[in-house]
Amino acid sequence: MKHLLSFSDEVKHAKLAGLPLVALESTIISHGMPYPQNVRTAREVEQKVRDHGAVPATIAVLDSKICIGLSNDQLERLGTERNIMKLSRRDLPFAIATARSGATTVAATMICAQLAGIAVFVTGGIGGVHRGASQTFDISADLQELARTSVAVVCAGAKSILDIGLTLEYLETHGVPVLAIGQQEFPAFYTRSSGFNADFRVDEPSAQAHFLRTKWGMGLAGGVVIANPVPVEQAMPKADIDAMIEQALQEAAVQNITGKQVTPFMLERIAQLTQGRSLATNIALVKNNAVAGAKLAVALLGES
Repeated sequence: MKHLLSFSDEVKHAKLAGLPLVALESTIISHGMPYPQNVRTAREVEQKVRDHGAVPATIAVLDSKICIGLSNDQLERLGTERNIMKLSRRDLPFAIATARSGATTVAATMICAQLAGIAVFVTGGIGGVHRGASQTFDISADLQELARTSVAVVCAGAKSILDIGLTLEYLETHGVPVLAIGQQEFPAFYTRSSGFNADFRVDEPSAQAHFLRTKWGMGLAGGVVIANPVPVEQAMPKADIDAMIEQALQEAAVQNITGKQVTPFMLERIAQLTQGRSLATNIALVKNNAVAGAKLAVALLGES
């Protein structure tokens, strides 16, 4: 598969020099935020990674290649071009085989990161079990990828639009450890509180790195969720965001919005209902995760 990978000059240098790398997804650019906030945020997140001792590797599929690290022009392309595919595991071969442009979700980014030899991946929030999944069977491919692909995923928990209890049950069933930073409770993206606990609280990057080396060293393949709550000053009140999510879910049902379209619709609608506050929270939590991910990548290199 190496012939499918295209490394940016910055990432090539980092690999040759043995520097710590952090993978970043591109769906947040194409499907998660409006322009120009999407491209500006992507650049700022990359800089956060650099500022804390690691090298960013934003991932996307462009021109039949899995691009590991993107140029400014490529970031602009993802942020402005129409018909960018939203890629999960099932979509990657189609996009590559047909030369379609695609932004990678959590699942696809994990796959590409592992192919590129990158063990730490930073995102906003993971996908999970959708509300009403007992009828729809709508479960994000992110969860199955976490069960099989050995990459640590630093996130602000699971998006509040999901059934977080069932999401954590699914991860437990598939043996995926869920670590929380700074608190025992599992965060819920916009808010620090979900009403559910993570499996373990592990605050220090060195301890997180030791946990990862121990797990993978035992031959226990699969990912690890490292849940990093949104900073207190940018967090939204749980009651407020829950009410808005319920309203947006009802509107999605009335408009028959399903599958991959649910999350982009929900994020946009919640941004409208919060008059832009949720977008500011989204940007803040991704930057906060970038700092945690960079520190982990540095510590993980020291563990090797």
